[in-house]
Amino acid sequence: MTKKTTAAASAAVQRKIDELYRHERRKVYASLIRLLGDFDVAEEALHDAFHAALTQWTEQGIPDNPSAWLISTGRFKAIDQLRRQRRQGEIIDEQRNLPNSSLFAHEAYEQPFECRDDVIEDDQLRLIFSCCHPAIDAKVQIALTLREVCGLSTEEIASAFLTSPSTMAQRIVRGKAKIREAKIPFQIPSAPELPGRMESVLSVIYLVYNEGYCASAGEHAMRSELSGEAIRLARMLAALLPDAETSGLLALMLLNESRRRARTDRHGDIVLLEDQDRSLWDAALIQQGLALVQGALDSGDYGYYTLQAAIVAVHAQAQDAASTDWGQIVSLYSLLLQIAPSPVIALNQAVAVAMRDGPQAGLEMIEKLLDNKQLKNYHLAYASYGELLSRGGQIRAAIVAFEQALGLAKQAPEQRILKRKLSDLQKLIDSE
Repeated sequence: MTKKTTAAASAAVQRKIDELYRHERRKVYASLIRLLGDFDVAEEALHDAFHAALTQWTEQGIPDNPSAWLISTGRFKAIDQLRRQRRQGEIIDEQRNLPNSSLFAHEAYEQPFECRDDVIEDDQLRLIFSCCHPAIDAKVQIALTLREVCGLSTEEIASAFLTSPSTMAQRIVRGKAKIREAKIPFQIPSAPELPGRMESVLSVIYLVYNEGYCASAGEHAMRSELSGEAIRLARMLAALLPDAETSGLLALMLLNESRRRARTDRHGDIVLLEDQDRSLWDAALIQQGLALVQGALDSGDYGYYTLQAAIVAVHAQAQDAASTDWGQIVSLYSLLLQIAPSPVIALNQAVAVAMRDGPQAGLEMIEKLLDNKQLKNYHLAYASYGELLSRGGQIRAAIVAFEQALGLAKQAPEQRILKRKLSDLQKLIDSE
């Protein structure tokens, strides 16, 4: 083999590994946790497996099932490391004349090795249910799952919860410790246990989708790998336990996802809902979402996710922004606030009221909400406030609000649209 051929093969392997790391590493990680029974050991095994792949695949070729190869190799390396540590512990204990007291033994290492595609596919669900075990505090459940199952950074999770990264890091550490100390199994609950475990699991998938649909920070408005993963998990849950809220959540995500192509322009800049080219909306996803949300509403046993899906469904069925039934949207937000009071939901309702009754009606509602401490660091609260002030002719006040929003926004496309709005408003001031 020539040097040129070897270099080409090495580059091909590197591209494949990069692709697997982006799209498959969370599945590999979840399977390693099931097999090894420990978050930290699994994470080290994950990195060891990818490092080994770089060398071995270049020499031996890419295996037929790369994900299974990574899981098998990671498990082997972890067990090998465990045995070395166990042996070292035995030598030390012998020298001290103590019985073996190794801290590294874990029954999960001796489990039968399963690496079929269907088993790997279910491992993320197993991990979600383990992280959402009733023995773990509800706030910790969601934070832990977002971090360990979906790979969101501590900063991204903190942003989703409107809290500090240090607070979120402490929750994640507590969650791992609880799973270890309580010996919580990595498995899907039995049928009788499922309903009581679903609320936290649905919350996790919802937050993952939100981060994919509108990234909390970074250079891009959306993270399609996260929203795609959330939809995949929701479909699996719907098959596992079909009920109104599971269907409602899936409908919500599909209806939002239908607008993806229209939400940014070719430069990656945000296109607001009222300005979107609705011919770019995905009709097939809209039909799937509408069917799901109608079925959930017809059941009568719906809640938070179904009502949100119903709101998005109103937008999906409107021919354009002007023909949107804002009265129906305001009513749906009123129902949503009754079952899930939240300043963010109240903010969204205020915007809908403004679209129905004019900017001043919405401004009066938003001004009261801005005193809520949960919205102090929420850039969209100030962006919405600025938009309504601008539409109401209060240009200087709108500039102040948009500047506050810009100071809080961490996503580059959102920063750009805020800067454009500020520039346009400043031109109006200069022309007076």
